[in-house]
Amino acid sequence: MDALEFRVKDPGLRDIFDQDAERYERARPRYPAALTEELVRVTGAGPGVRVLEIAPGTGKLTVDLAPSGCSITGVEIGPRMAAVARRRLAPFPAADVVVSAFEEWELPPEPFDAVVCATAFHWLDPAVRVPKAARALRPGGRLGVVSTHHVAGGTEDFFVDVQECYERWDPATPPGLRQTREADLATDTDEFTGSPYLTDVALHGHAQEITYTTGQYLDLLLTYSNHRALPETARNGLLTGVRELIDSRYGGAVTKRYWHELITAVRVGP
Repeated sequence: MDALEFRVKDPGLRDIFDQDAERYERARPRYPAALTEELVRVTGAGPGVRVLEIAPGTGKLTVDLAPSGCSITGVEIGPRMAAVARRRLAPFPAADVVVSAFEEWELPPEPFDAVVCATAFHWLDPAVRVPKAARALRPGGRLGVVSTHHVAGGTEDFFVDVQECYERWDPATPPGLRQTREADLATDTDEFTGSPYLTDVALHGHAQEITYTTGQYLDLLLTYSNHRALPETARNGLLTGVRELIDSRYGGAVTKRYWHELITAVRVGP
């Protein structure tokens, strides 16, 4: 994990991404093609298939689902994020984005064939997210939830060295924090397997490594809620330290490894 990502998600930070939607679109990575292909296969996404996407952000997943020909309704809490997503989805008239918190959005009378959510499910109210996502599905409909982990790999020495920057500028950082390898992740699927609304829960992983220049990596850090929430002095100090580390010891570029997990389930019915 990254140094600041050990914390429990603060619901108060949920809309912080909307502060700089253009940076989010520019800096955040797309999902591996193999993951999107699996999601299309599992959900049966295609012409005539109705998909609800919870918290699409700027459409990182949406623009890769839309070419399948499915009809997509995105429910996004951030108006700036939604505007970017609509712009990117302009070539796909069957895709639309509405601005609302998913928990407050009124489900339409006709249920969906699939419900998907990418790297945002953890921001939703735990008491609401699974039951409401299930209620949005027709019997036999498919749920697909993607989670993203920052794992050991890539330029591993950098992610050890950079902890000094985090420990200096954020006293809450645990000393000696290290990234976990994907093989050692213990993904908890209990809220899906324990739901009376879902069955056939499955979990599949997809890795990717991305190389960033110094500027690109700093751009990426500024899309993380916990980095944006730091006091300005601490945030600037952290970014300066990271910049100097990459430029002085790593030749101006580092590689980051991501592990994307796709949890799928089937809506029991009726």
